[in-house]
Amino acid sequence: MAINKEQRVGVFVDVQNLYYSARALHSAKVNFKEILKEVVNGRKLVRAIAYAVRAGEKDEEQFHKALDGIGFEVKLKDLQIFYGGNKKADWDVGIAIDAIELAPKLDVVVLISGDGDYIPLVEHLKRALGCRVEIAAFGRSCSSKLKDHGDDFLDLDSKKFILTRK
Repeated sequence: MAINKEQRVGVFVDVQNLYYSARALHSAKVNFKEILKEVVNGRKLVRAIAYAVRAGEKDEEQFHKALDGIGFEVKLKDLQIFYGGNKKADWDVGIAIDAIELAPKLDVVVLISGDGDYIPLVEHLKRALGCRVEIAAFGRSCSSKLKDHGDDFLDLDSKKFILTRK
């Protein structure tokens, strides 16, 4: 399927995946506004959802409001802390369910994450639901198999996707 301006696009962002990749690879923060503009690419945006974790950190609420102001619907999940200090806060299942539920209204699903756990989701969206699936992530930290399973891959290692240095 070629890219055209009539395609209906849904964008699903694994915020923690991008945040930690940008911090580890570039000692920087992510320019979510530029990423959204780039992945939509002039097509019809149906929904853009950012999945984030509420961890009680400084400026967290301000960041979530900024995402909302850019055009993202922000879904939040509380950080879980288990006995022994282990922490968990992934959105894999939530992103997968939302993408599958919205897919009938979309031509293109853009998954913004480098997590290889999404490969079965990508395969299902393509095979069973007929969607084009585009992946955007920092190339150096993205699962190579995830890159291969998408119809297109946008490498966010470019400087235009870096907002600020720490």
